[in-house]
Amino acid sequence: MPRHAFRGSIFHLLDDPSAGEAAVGHFEDGVLLVEDGHVAEIGPWTEVAPRLEGAPVQRFPGGLIVPGFVDAHVHFPQVDIVASPENNLLHWLSAYAFPAESRFHHEDVAAETARFFLDQLLANGTTTALVFATAHKVSAEALFTEALKRNMRIVTGKVLMDRNAPAGISDTAETGYQESRALIHAWHGKGRLGYAVTPRFALTSSDRQLELAGRLLKEHPGVHLQTHLSENLDELEAVRRAFPDCADYFMVYEKYGLATQLSVFAHCLHLSTDEWARLGKRHCGIAFCPTSNLFLGSGLFDLLVAETAGARVGLGTDIGAGTSLSLFATMNEAFKVCQLKKRAAGALKLFYLATLGGARALRLDDKVGNLAPGKEADFLVLDAKALPLMQRRWNRTSSLVEKLFALAILGDDRAVARTYVAGALAHTRA
Repeated sequence: MPRHAFRGSIFHLLDDPSAGEAAVGHFEDGVLLVEDGHVAEIGPWTEVAPRLEGAPVQRFPGGLIVPGFVDAHVHFPQVDIVASPENNLLHWLSAYAFPAESRFHHEDVAAETARFFLDQLLANGTTTALVFATAHKVSAEALFTEALKRNMRIVTGKVLMDRNAPAGISDTAETGYQESRALIHAWHGKGRLGYAVTPRFALTSSDRQLELAGRLLKEHPGVHLQTHLSENLDELEAVRRAFPDCADYFMVYEKYGLATQLSVFAHCLHLSTDEWARLGKRHCGIAFCPTSNLFLGSGLFDLLVAETAGARVGLGTDIGAGTSLSLFATMNEAFKVCQLKKRAAGALKLFYLATLGGARALRLDDKVGNLAPGKEADFLVLDAKALPLMQRRWNRTSSLVEKLFALAILGDDRAVARTYVAGALAHTRA
């Protein structure tokens, strides 16, 4: 791709904002130079302009250029069951999630849903995501196919589930292993795609299936692991009964070699002090999913405890128990959860969790998460004027942090004017 430049106000984070002012990159009149789908240079217009060497410049007066959002946990087959009423995780799975996923043995269902899902991610400014498919191999193939067309950085995998689930959405330990292995060989590392070994959660996999999931990780270095951990108190009690030889929930995953630096555990609401210490020592990633945790009444995530333990935390929309594919909506609810836990989470922290923090949780921060030179050029152009209330608030702000906070609390997909993937326009609000 030719060199091209984008001029406007630019904001990104070079580190967790707790590191201090050096973590914040902001150019009121900045320029982002893109070459071959990667960031070539970023900085103030006055400094970078002389080095553009004739590259075309696209200007966004009044716009804010930020990195593409990272969704650390989402279920693409569940987009049709968002806002399904239920007050308990295990009941919700049986009443809504499992029946919805039973349709995904049909190729056309999987393909149509994958197209809709990915287009909605782009419309909401999400350019990287760690995604659950279903237990059907064709569901993962459909998502990989559509993500490759869009050149998105998507990590996904077929669900492993050989017990405590209806026959139509289950596999066996052996077929789960063989199909996952075939998908890894066909798709992992193709374009910007990655594979995640995906046991739904401990309750829906036999000992043999969890053992084979661990084998997949050993046989294929660089492959992710994604699953759920400690979301609901009823779930915890069921895990204790199902795995009496394990002292706690996290130990189930440790036992089978599933707790690695490339593992991402969604929720983590009810971990013991010892579990936190062990999870942090293993440098696992965590998906903080505030909208689904609140919707199902599962509990409140403790961000400070997680970060103190050394875990890497990103935000997950967790559709369909989650209530929006928007990382703005997710930041909004994350702020409120932190308020209830008496943990401060300001604008910079919220944007960190939605960008670089999410990339770090997925161990993809060498590729995405900010706009540092060499990174893949996934970025958004945000427009505060798209929402009258937000524009009114924006006009009365006095600092970058206030503007970002207004976006985090009031923003939605209308604020995403443009989404760029590897430097190419992938979505425009018009």
